Parts: sequence; structure tokens; C-alpha cells
Amino acid sequence: MKKYTLFIVLAVVVVYFMTGIFQVGPSEVALVKTFGKYSYMAQPGIHYRLPYPFQSHVKVDVATVRKVEIGFRSIMKGSNIEYISVPEEALMITGDGNIVSVEAVIQYRIKDPVALAFNITEEENLVRFTTESVLREKVAMKTIDDVLTVGRDIIAMETARQVQEILDSYSSGIKVENVYLQEVTPPEAVLEAFDDVNNAKQDRERYINEARKYANDIVPKAEGKAQMILKEAEAYANEVYLKALGEAKRFERILEEYRKAPEITRKRLFLDAMQTALTNSRNRILILDKSTLKLLNINELLGVKEGGGK
Repeated sequence: MKKYTLFIVLAVVVVYFMTGIFQVGPSEVALVKTFGKYSYMAQPGIHYRLPYPFQSHVKVDVATVRKVEIGFRSIMKGSNIEYISVPEEALMITGDGNIVSVEAVIQYRIKDPVALAFNITEEENLVRFTTESVLREKVAMKTIDDVLTVGRDIIAMETARQVQEILDSYSSGIKVENVYLQEVTPPEAVLEAFDDVNNAKQDRERYINEARKYANDIVPKAEGKAQMILKEAEAYANEVYLKALGEAKRFERILEEYRKAPEITRKRLFLDAMQTALTNSRNRILILDKSTLKLLNINELLGVKEGGGK
């Protein structure tokens, strides 16, 4: 009887000590604790530690990239994924006083399993609340146009950087990989009005572009025409100036001749004037002597009938 009792005791002791055998998965590490205090880290493979309560271990997945969803939840239903919106997380206020719905995903992994296991509890909630807080702050610093367009990538990068700083200050052992703004839209209640505002802005931009196009077309033409008028005016001014200068020179020469022979110069000027007048005249001109003027019928010479017609 004693032999059976001893055998049973030995079997119980062996089974008890065999409870210290454990296996660590390929993406995991095991943190072994002695009387609740961290002792060492076990890498993937089969290991042994003293059975409870002497030693225990905690497994931490350090290779898998984890994700936290903000503003929505994705739930597996069979082979399909169902998305559920969480408005209390998604609705945020922009810097210009508008409300926008932001759905984001943060990806992270464990870089320090010891810090995570012994400094942090509920690391998923910690990441979610920290990211949501920082994201709200970044959205509040931007206008709604920035959040919906070019600013969303900047917001994501700045959020990832600041979340990492906060998690490091907690000694969380978490490394942020990425922050994605998955969907950024106005709330459903104001979506139609927001579309109207966007359409109005697009129309404004179109009108401005058309006006600029017209200005770019008409302004060079107007400037070219102005330059042409200016050049023509300069040419006319030069022509008038040179003509006046020539007339002044001619007058000075005539004055010199007049001073030498006044009578001859006067007659010459008279004859030149008459020649010019007769050459440029389009009417019939008769030069008559005083002695014959009373003997001639002027109307007959000019071809004018008595009734006044030609």
C-alpha cells in the first residue's frame, strides 16, 4: 500500500513539474515571472519554467501588426465584413466651425513586450483614446476644406507622430506604424447643403478662370494697340517737328533773300503762291484784263446758263 502511495505522490510531483513546460509561437515571446517579478524573456520554441506559484509566464505577440478603428467598427459575419458607424467617435469640429465625420485606422505593433506587459493594461483602449484625442486636436486646427482635401495626409502624419510621443511618455512599448484617415465626409444631415456649397465654389473658380482667360487674351491686345498708337503718335510728332524745322529753315533763307532784294522776293513769293493755288484748284479760274472785262459775258465763259444751271 505504501508503494502505491509513493508512486501516486511521485506521479503527482512529476505532473506538477511538467506544468512548467510551455511553447512560444513563432510571432511571440514569453515573459517569465518569478513570484510575480519579471525574470527573463523566452524566444519562440519549447521552454521550461518552474511551475506555479514559483514561476509564471505571459505571451506577447510582437510580430503581428495590430489595428484600432476610430469612428467605425468592422465585424466579421461569416465570410462577410460588416461596417458599423460610431458617430460619437467620428464627428469632429474643424477650425472654421464646421462638423466633419472622420473615420480613421491606426496600425501599431509591440516593440517592447516587457514595457507593455508590466506598464500598460488594455493597450487597445489606450491607443484608441490617445489617437482620437490627438486627431480631434489636429482637425480643430484645420479648415474643413483642408480636412477634406490636401490637409488629410498632413493630419494623418502629424497624428501618428504625436501619438507615438505620448505612448513613449507612458513607456507603453508600442510603436505606431501608420495612421490612415479612411473616410472624411460631411455629416449625412448637411451633406446636400455641403454639396451645394462646393458646387458654388466650383462655379466661382470657373468664373474666375474664365475672367483670367479673357483678361490674358484682351490685355496683351490692348497693350499692343496702345504701343501702336504711341508709336504712331511719336512718328507723327517727329514728322511735324521735322516739317516745322524745315519750314523754319526755308523761312530763314527767304528772309535772307528778302533782305537782299525785297521787291524781287515779294513778286517771287506772289507768283509761287498763285502757282500753288492754280495747280491745286479744282475749279475753273479765268484771268482777265480790266480792259476786256466789260466786253465779255462771264456766264458764257464759265458755261453757266441764265437760269443758274450749268
